[in-house]
Amino acid sequence: MAEGLRERKKRQTRQHLSDVATGLFVERGFDAVTIAEIAQAADVSVNTVYNYFPAKEDLFLDRSRGIVDRLSRYVRGREERESAADAVLRELRIQVEGVSPTVGLMDGYARFMRVIEGADSLKARLWHIGQEAQLHLEVTLREEAGAEPGDRAPVLVAGQLSWVHSTLMAYIGGEMVAGRGTDEVSRDALVLLDDMEDLLGEKVLNYARRAAT
Repeated sequence: MAEGLRERKKRQTRQHLSDVATGLFVERGFDAVTIAEIAQAADVSVNTVYNYFPAKEDLFLDRSRGIVDRLSRYVRGREERESAADAVLRELRIQVEGVSPTVGLMDGYARFMRVIEGADSLKARLWHIGQEAQLHLEVTLREEAGAEPGDRAPVLVAGQLSWVHSTLMAYIGGEMVAGRGTDEVSRDALVLLDDMEDLLGEKVLNYARRAAT
């Protein structure tokens, strides 16, 4: 369905507000910038900002929905004979090898991470996003594996795969802040993924394997 004019204007306004706010956060630090200053810089009212973003953290982490659903999408899209872990590792390797912005391999990511490092409220929000993503993955695994209500395997596998993702993202973020180039970080991150796969047990690696059709 084609996007209507009203929806397009709302999307453009939301993006404009996020871009303006992010620029101010990067320049001055998250805690130093107020919603009123963001509204003034974006030439809108304070109420308009709150209509699109209920909290200041939402302005900076406006793409968090994609993070929450990321691993679940990988699992749901796994190929024939692939397990949940196979799909997650394959997709993460594709992103890392392709030097993708989705895993932080881009110019400017270091500035983004420094803003987070300087704001406890952003760190807390990221932790909550990670917990939400893990719970989302647990539900997906339970559905995809046809697990019984009392089966703890989806909880444990979701925890392991979330660990792989969060460890990878933390490593890339730290290396980018340290000033390393994207290609160099990409190569080392692929090695890290191999090392983490070696640490996963067979039950995790084989969980929710999709049957051949």
